[in-house]
Amino acid sequence: MNELKPSRVDHVADLKKIPPTRKPRSPDPKNCVTIAVSSRVLFDMSVEQSIYEQQGMEAYLTYQTQHETQPLQPGPAFPFIKAVEEVNARLRELDPDSEEVFDVVLMTNNHANVGLRLINSINHHNLFVERFCMTGGNSPIGYLKAYHTNLYLSADASKVREALDKGIAAATMFSPEKVVEVPEKQLRVAFDGDAVLFDDESERIYKAHGLDKFFEHEKELADKPLDHGPLKGFLEALGRLQKKFYARGQRLECPIRTYLVTARSAASSGTRALRTLRSWGLEVDEALFLAGAPKGPLLDKIRPHIFFDDQMFHVQGASRMGTVSAHVPYGVAQATTPTSSLTTSTHTHTTTTDN
Repeated sequence: MNELKPSRVDHVADLKKIPPTRKPRSPDPKNCVTIAVSSRVLFDMSVEQSIYEQQGMEAYLTYQTQHETQPLQPGPAFPFIKAVEEVNARLRELDPDSEEVFDVVLMTNNHANVGLRLINSINHHNLFVERFCMTGGNSPIGYLKAYHTNLYLSADASKVREALDKGIAAATMFSPEKVVEVPEKQLRVAFDGDAVLFDDESERIYKAHGLDKFFEHEKELADKPLDHGPLKGFLEALGRLQKKFYARGQRLECPIRTYLVTARSAASSGTRALRTLRSWGLEVDEALFLAGAPKGPLLDKIRPHIFFDDQMFHVQGASRMGTVSAHVPYGVAQATTPTSSLTTSTHTHTTTTDN
């Protein structure tokens, strides 16, 4: 006697018993704050990159396929993205239907064959990353605007420069030399001022004519706002989300906190920086004017998820103390920036498996 097989209706009934997952729906890219990250900053792919460099593309793809059920470990951007998701949870508590949230896009020149391992890794770590762009060896930079990208983070400095040239906020991420704990429930973002939030006008005066001329220049133009720098738009995007909490009387409980960490002196050149932010309708939660002192010790107290600076000297100092730092290759400082002893999340090669 033939065994009775369950009908298609029975299968449907069984599926209805499975509890639904409670993942939020992806927002419309036009309404959200989009952060594009490469796979080499979201995950630690140092072993995979070494295989690619030493054995070539086919060996790399074979390794990824053979290990696609083995989750990749967190990279330097991982705590930042986890904090972003905590902010989203708070935003959805305020307004479950709002699309004014963060959206994370995995933007990589990896091949589609690597996609299964990336998906498995994202699911293993319980990340909400639904949008992928895998370009199979081609540069993904041309897709950034189509994804409405507000910030692009990569391990490949050349791709970052390409994004900046297209007017997209971007930075090269570095792994810190030691691991320090960062807040889980509050996203902390620290910015340098000149050539990051502001343009490099004042920095050019300092480089060309020295500190005294710089102070004189800033005093004369104290009431004239500086032009915007490459990351002004990202601070603006953070501010839009912060104001949703301020409007509910939750300024002190806001899960986003921003910092200006600048080598400027407060009395001699701080006025112009603060007035510039005010003229843009922007603010930072804390402003630290260091008058040329090292930034690393202050950043160690702040414990930001990411710190943006245009000078490798400051990026190196912060990284040594455990701060996840990102270099913004913009402005006059790049003409004199020496080759860094820092490494990105994996070694950057002329041709890479990811950006």
